[in-house]
Amino acid sequence: MTALLEAENLVKHFPASRNLFGRPTSLVRAVDGVSFHVDRGETLALVGESGCGKSTVSRLALRLIEPDAGSLRFDGRDLLALDADELRGFRRQAQIIFQDPYAALNPRMSVSQILGEPLALHELVPPSRRRARIEELLRLVGLEPRLARRYPHEFSGGQRQRIAIARALAVEPKLIICDEPVSALDVSIRSQILNLLRDLQDRLGLSYIFVSHDLAVVKHIADRVAVMNLGGIVETAATEALFASPHHPYSRALLSAIPLPKPQAKRTRMVLQGELPSALDPPSGCRFHTRCPFVIEHCRAEAPDLRAGTGDAINHPVACHRAAELPPAGAILPFDGGFSPALEKLVAAFSSEQGGAAGGVDIIGRPAAE
Repeated sequence: MTALLEAENLVKHFPASRNLFGRPTSLVRAVDGVSFHVDRGETLALVGESGCGKSTVSRLALRLIEPDAGSLRFDGRDLLALDADELRGFRRQAQIIFQDPYAALNPRMSVSQILGEPLALHELVPPSRRRARIEELLRLVGLEPRLARRYPHEFSGGQRQRIAIARALAVEPKLIICDEPVSALDVSIRSQILNLLRDLQDRLGLSYIFVSHDLAVVKHIADRVAVMNLGGIVETAATEALFASPHHPYSRALLSAIPLPKPQAKRTRMVLQGELPSALDPPSGCRFHTRCPFVIEHCRAEAPDLRAGTGDAINHPVACHRAAELPPAGAILPFDGGFSPALEKLVAAFSSEQGGAAGGVDIIGRPAAE
């Protein structure tokens, strides 16, 4: 069975400045050779820092913006070869939920008009049945049908996001891209929206691309995770495998930053040091090497490919020259009791090797000993 969505070597560069003749003189390399796939009924999470390119990838996947290079296939069809009419048909099968539910809804339209617009545009139901379909959509997302006459400003943030979800469901899609759908909501509301998304996926057989920088949320909803850094994917694995044993140093740093719901717990974080690169002028070799505590000269000279390991790691591709040499993830990621003496020795031994520490910081992010 083929994947529902397949992306191969996607590239998107945005002009940052132009000369007098209108030709670009500098480019923001937002996405640089990204490949991934989404299976039917699966949730793939794209995670990373702000500006790493995850939202750009999601818009490329829907052809809301056009890629400079690469290929896209949806349900076996070449998305980049679709004409205008065929692209409209594709819009029925793939939708997006935006981060800000208020900005995503037209304040001049009532809920009934917002949900009725896609039904009329794609001629999904006759006019005589649209009201019943709108009421059905509202019930599907946990809202009362009587609210259809209200306008977006009359709802709370969580209710507005439910309306945005109902609008995405109106055209009966196969794929929904969730672009940080809960980051603008209160913590108490986030779990409700996440549970709603999971329930809808089980009931309707939906596939999700879930864009987020909140790894605690990702752990709750995703089946697989792709970690992005500076326009590229550096690691991808099943959610449980990634959280249990992250292979890339960047993934370890992200996971070590997750707060524990235990105020008295001792925390030791992998704090990244060094210069944060710019997408205008990305560093040579591995783009993470300016902040990586494991960097060696090979990392600075040659960019690593995203490749699978062997044995249990065969389904755990990582883009790191030293992934097989790194200490176990438990030696770096924080846990309640701090670092055991045995792990401290392991960390110290690794740091003493050539290239094992950089920028005056040891491999767990503490200041290196003088």
